[in-house]
Amino acid sequence: MRWPMNDVTTFSWPISRLNEAIVALADRGGLSPQQETIPKPDAQIAEEDGVAHWVETAVSLLGIETQSTTIEYVEFASFLQTAGPALLQLPESTPPQFIALVSGNSEKLTLLGPDFTTHQLPLEAVRAGLCKALEAPLLPETDELLAAVGTPKRRYAQARTAILRERLAQARIGNCWVLEHAPGSSFGKQLRHAGVLRYFLSFITAFTLQQLLYVLSWWLIGRAVFQGRVETSWLLAWALLLLTLIPLRLLGTWLQGITAVTVGGLLQKRLLYGALRLEPDEIRHMGTGQLMGRIFEAESVESLSLAGGVRGLTALIELIFAVWILSVGAGGLWHAGLLLFWVGLTSVFLYLFYQRRREWTHGRRNLTHDLVEGMVGHRTRLMQTAPHQWHDGEDGALTSYIGTSGETDRAAAQLEVVASRGWMVVGLLGLLPAFAAGNANPAAIAISIGGVLSANLALVKLTGGLINQLLAAIIAWEQIAPIFKAAARPQSLSEGETAVSPSHSPSPGNPILQAHNVTFRYQANGEPVLHQCQLEIKAGEQILLEGASGGGKSTLAAILTGLRNPDSGLLLLHGFDRRTLSDAEWRRHAVSSPQFHENHVVSNTFLFNLLMGCQWPPRLEDVQAAEALCVQLGLGDLLTRMPAGLLQMVGETGWQLSHGERSRLFIARALLQKADLIILDESLAALDPINLLQVIDCVQEQASTLLLIAHP
Repeated sequence: MRWPMNDVTTFSWPISRLNEAIVALADRGGLSPQQETIPKPDAQIAEEDGVAHWVETAVSLLGIETQSTTIEYVEFASFLQTAGPALLQLPESTPPQFIALVSGNSEKLTLLGPDFTTHQLPLEAVRAGLCKALEAPLLPETDELLAAVGTPKRRYAQARTAILRERLAQARIGNCWVLEHAPGSSFGKQLRHAGVLRYFLSFITAFTLQQLLYVLSWWLIGRAVFQGRVETSWLLAWALLLLTLIPLRLLGTWLQGITAVTVGGLLQKRLLYGALRLEPDEIRHMGTGQLMGRIFEAESVESLSLAGGVRGLTALIELIFAVWILSVGAGGLWHAGLLLFWVGLTSVFLYLFYQRRREWTHGRRNLTHDLVEGMVGHRTRLMQTAPHQWHDGEDGALTSYIGTSGETDRAAAQLEVVASRGWMVVGLLGLLPAFAAGNANPAAIAISIGGVLSANLALVKLTGGLINQLLAAIIAWEQIAPIFKAAARPQSLSEGETAVSPSHSPSPGNPILQAHNVTFRYQANGEPVLHQCQLEIKAGEQILLEGASGGGKSTLAAILTGLRNPDSGLLLLHGFDRRTLSDAEWRRHAVSSPQFHENHVVSNTFLFNLLMGCQWPPRLEDVQAAEALCVQLGLGDLLTRMPAGLLQMVGETGWQLSHGERSRLFIARALLQKADLIILDESLAALDPINLLQVIDCVQEQASTLLLIAHP
């Protein structure tokens, strides 16, 4: 079949085959999908504007991830060059049509057609097809203007493009989904897909060539000197070899930088994802000092491991060259073996230093934790502790820390003596057999001395990189390893199951959430907080749940919204259990505003705090809905007072909100998610009587199905 090569619609996939397009695109993009098939989309998702949610859910079944992305018009061409694999919806297509972008460059894009073969199209043709809906209304006026001013034909296209870029500078193109490995997937796969392995091998090759040329250059000049023929040609050859090192060194530096940036970005993304996957109980027992320490250690692992790892690797390559140089020198293989023995001895001292450094680091962390906790609880300590007990334990902790510091310094000094200074003595003594035999020529002795010096520099670099950077990163890794591993925790959806999406508009009177014999304990052998709990919430119901403190109201809310798992019993949402729906789908339909101490204002704009549970970046209608809801909740005066309105920065370093304003912000955040069930856990406790009545009226109007938790 012949395809019109410039018609992008020819290669589009209909929405009825969107599942096939996603699986094939993930496979061609090198993402290794976990399943070969996914369910077909329902025809109604296009009518209900649910394409974005369906795509994200379908992609998650393959063990990868995606998010709907919007791109500025002026950046769209650059986006297409690097976006693949990506799924792009053709604008104003009825029924919806999609483009499967595999890869691209500055001239052509590779598309996956509905015949499951790849086709190359000009970048401009694909861009024009996807931007047609934006450009079409402006083209007649633009062409008329260019004709009126007599624009030459050779500059016509360039001028029209410039005008369109200027007039559409603020326009954005949506419905673009970039497919990529999930942060919790194999980190090795993520590195390979990002090209890190290719960059890493290229760096090793460049550095090895650099060392080889370095040795060759000095062999060349040394040979000329010992032969007594230092001619101009030899000097020019030597200079040429040294000049060749410059581009290799520049290439190595660039490869090292791009590898560090790529690995650092992937590591940060995984740690953030892992932190979000931690259960509340896993971090609730941690103090502020421990959490701050983990943040610092995460930064250490990223910077120190990359720098120390590269430095240690280059030192190992230099040691390999040093062994080779010594083996061809006056000392022969015996001299090379002596170097290998000394490297082993250095490793023993290195391990001893690692143990001391680890103890010292733990002591430093404990001091930092105690200091921060003491500062946070300073007022409590002043009021509840006798003055003579304020500093109990601090002197002992400092004494222990100072002692550990001394042991660490001694271990570092011993390692430095053995690694560098010790080798210089042993390496030169290794030449004594050659001198005693009397058969070593000056050239061989010079080669051996050069090998000793080269090995000394490599040992200094190796121990320096490992002591100051790599070992510190290994020790720091102990703190963040639980977060890194938490990212790989499996979703509730088990292999072979398929996610379902309940109706967004449940009929009044139909059950939304049902709890049968739900039991929950905080400790395995403790008394149950909830015992054989029975509950049914129907669509349209607005229920008030009252009870004394400690009665399990907040625990029940956490279970109903999927934040905790019951020990026994059955919990159904729209007739499906949590295992069938998946965690993300469950939390889309049941949303909670937790108690005040478990709810937070993020250091960002007021609008971000309102819509952080919704699609981001927001659409215009989302911003308008958020502003209208704020006015309805009595926050209109606050928006007027804040200089930037909805875009005002709030949080610890921004505009300070009162308790009542924060409570209404949390309520608005829950309502804006348009969930089937809204649970408000003591969200009205900080409101005065006037605002309380206004908020209750708003909540009853906005939340069709409501569970309100309060004290009697």
